[in-house]
Amino acid sequence: MSAPTIDNKVALLVLQHPQEQDRALGTAGLLVQSLAHATLTVGLSWRNLAHALKRPAEPKEWGVLYLGSAHASKDRGPLVALDRKGTPLADQERAQENIAGLVMLDGNWGQAKALWWRNPWLTKLQRFVVVPDAPSLYGDLRREARPDAISTLEAAALALSVLEGNAAMREKLHAPFRALLAEARAAGVREVKVDRRKRR
Repeated sequence: MSAPTIDNKVALLVLQHPQEQDRALGTAGLLVQSLAHATLTVGLSWRNLAHALKRPAEPKEWGVLYLGSAHASKDRGPLVALDRKGTPLADQERAQENIAGLVMLDGNWGQAKALWWRNPWLTKLQRFVVVPDAPSLYGDLRREARPDAISTLEAAALALSVLEGNAAMREKLHAPFRALLAEARAAGVREVKVDRRKRR
């Protein structure tokens, strides 16, 4: 399935756990295909940001979507910058300024944690968390680990729309994802049968 190219200003690097690459409804490939400036790298560990990105990069100009929670930060907006202790920074605007790129960790929660711990250079990047304003578009097609969890594509769409000050980018990225999900529903594809009683 082809997707339109979106000319993003903030570059994206998706670090994908090897066990995630064969997921039928995974979004990393679709996300990277949709963006003009995005790289998908599959593996478990890399020496540094430049090694993972396959080009020179300055860590101080990059952020990473961290695996923490921003439940206590919902009043700060959809994208929250954190310090190394997980506390929201006082000056959110300054933290978002001059971010040239964003690293995403693609995999389930356990896989994403493994990527985080195996790549200590990630701690040199500005940490961000997203605060979703709606459940994942996956609906009943794929069970998420937490009620507020969303796909890699949805998290990137939200983060990039904030960092670039372009709300329309979010829907542009959601459009091919919605099409993928519609095709999956029409074909009866489901990665996990959800017991909704367990999600309450």
